[in-house]
Order: sequence, then C-alpha cells, then structure tokens
Amino acid sequence: MKTHDNLSRRSFLGIIAAAPLVPSALASAATIHIPIGLELYSVRDDLKKDLTGTVRAVVKMGYQCVEFYAPYYDWTPDEARQMRKELDSLGVRCYSTHNGPVSFTPDGIHKAIELNNILGTRYIVMASPGKVSTVDDWKKVAETLDRANKTMAAHGLHAGYHNHDAEWKPVDGLKPIEIIAANTDKSIMLQLDVGTCVETGNDPVAWIEKNPGRIRSIHLKDWSPQNGYKVLFGEGAAPWKKIFAAAESVGGVEYYLIEQEGSQYPELETVERCLKAYKALRA
Repeated sequence: MKTHDNLSRRSFLGIIAAAPLVPSALASAATIHIPIGLELYSVRDDLKKDLTGTVRAVVKMGYQCVEFYAPYYDWTPDEARQMRKELDSLGVRCYSTHNGPVSFTPDGIHKAIELNNILGTRYIVMASPGKVSTVDDWKKVAETLDRANKTMAAHGLHAGYHNHDAEWKPVDGLKPIEIIAANTDKSIMLQLDVGTCVETGNDPVAWIEKNPGRIRSIHLKDWSPQNGYKVLFGEGAAPWKKIFAAAESVGGVEYYLIEQEGSQYPELETVERCLKAYKALRA
C-alpha cells in the first residue's frame, strides 16, 4: 500500500474506478463514486462468534470495504495475513482500522504499523484518546497524533482521529475536536462520526466545509431525538444529502462506513437494511 502523501483526489478516483462502486446522487457534471463500507463494530457480537463468516456475510450484502475495530490489534501477523488473503479473495478493502491509545505509543505503534501494512490500510485511526479532560490534555492528544503520524508516514500510512460526543462539548470555551484539528498536521484524517455530531447539536456540513480535504472517511451513523442511536441509516435527524454533497465537493472523502449501535433487528439484518437504505438514498 503506497502512502497517501502525494495521492491526489483525481488519482485516487482513477485507482478505484475499476472496482464495483455505488453511484453518487450528486447532480454534478462529473459523477463521483465513493466506496460504501461497514465499521465492523456494527456486527460485533456476530464477529466474536465467527470472524471470517461475518466478514463474508457483509460482503455478500454488497459492502465494498470494512473497518476493523480495536480487537484486531491482538492479532498475530499470521492472523492478519490470513484476513488479508480473505479480503483479497472477496474483492474488498480495509482502508482503516480503529485503535485504542496503545497503537500511538512508542511501545505499541510498530505492531499497529505491521498489522495495518499487512491489511493494506491507509489510516490507523485513534478511536479513543484515553482519559482527557482539560484543554492541555487535548493538546497532548494532538501532539501524540502528530508524533505518531510522522512514524506512520515513513511506512506508507497516516494517523486518523475519530470523534465521539466528548469532542463536541466545549472545554473552557473550546471544542476538543477543534483543538485536534488546529493542532495536527493536515495529512491526519479527521474521521467524522455523524451521529455524535448531530446529537450534540453541531452541524456536520459546517464542520466538513471548515476542514476541506481532511474528512476522508465518514461514519454514517444516524441519531434521532426520540430513539437516540437505535435507528437505521436514514431514519434519524442527519441531513444526509447535504453531508454527501459537502463531503464530495470539499471534504475529500475517500470512503463511507455505515456504523450501527444497534436496532430492533439482529445485527446482520440491521446492517443489510442500512445498506439498502443508503443505496436507495443515493440512487
């Protein structure tokens, strides 16, 4: 996997053009195709029972990429190679992984790099910064990301940061997500979790427009005032068409990932329904 450093948006789109992709609903002169994937946390219970079988099931539904979450870090290199072989045989990609703080420490970063290089990812995403509370704490998180990113870049990878609700809640008048964005190199991806953004009363479209080129993947998680996160994609309050338009015009999005906290349906049925709703919205 080559580094993202000099990979232009046009060249990236050229690389993925041969893959089976979901058509964009944007009514623009140039149609943009973005892979639709699944954050595998959405099927976490099934994944624990049958890792390979669950991956095969979601690919059969039509998902074009997957994102492994933190437990992948416990894999051995051989286990990662086995999964990469499986992904290649299925014709899908893993563009990023979700990671705990250990993947960004001097003791843990090289294992994360090795596993991600085997899987063929572009981004090692920090999904949890650990215990943070003050502005200085958040600035230290940004420093950790920057430092790790330099090491990762030497191995063809980049760091990413995934927001939850805490990043949208001001600390001494500053939103932590803004501290992260302002104090990290622009090569670090800002992976937008739409649900937590909407839940906290923030505007995902404005955030995308404020950070051009950095919103390279988006978790398509919905939220509603009535049912919280227990809604399927498209059933909540997120303005999806506006989000897609902003992501594809200025955000620099490279792939989307549906994420579910749960619903009234079993996990696999939930993510299948979400994918069908996504395709219907974008048709």
